Amino acid sequence: MNRETKRMLQRQGELGPDGEPVARRQQPQRPTGPPKERTGPAQFAREIRGELRKVAWPTRDEVVRSSLVVLVTLAVVMAFIAGIDTVFAKAVLFLFDA
Repeated sequence: MNRETKRMLQRQGELGPDGEPVARRQQPQRPTGPPKERTGPAQFAREIRGELRKVAWPTRDEVVRSSLVVLVTLAVVMAFIAGIDTVFAKAVLFLFDA
C-alpha cells in the first residue's frame, strides 16, 4: 500500500494515524416496518404523465436545426474517412506494386 492510498484511507476514516485499520462502523439498519404497498397501474400511468409534463420538450425549429447539424457533421466525417481510406489504399498498392 503506497502513501497516497494510506492518506486516502486515513481521510476516509479507515486507517488510524499509525496506519492500523480502524474498527469498521456499522451500517445504519433499514427500517423494519411493514413493506410499502405496490403502486397500481393507474397510479403508475398518472405519475408517468406528471413526470412527462415536467420535461422541457424541444420546439420543431430546434429539432430541425439539430437534425441538420447532425446530418452535415455525418457527411463531413464520412467524406474525411473515405478520403483517408482512399489515400491508405493507394499507399498500400504503391508499396506492393500491384
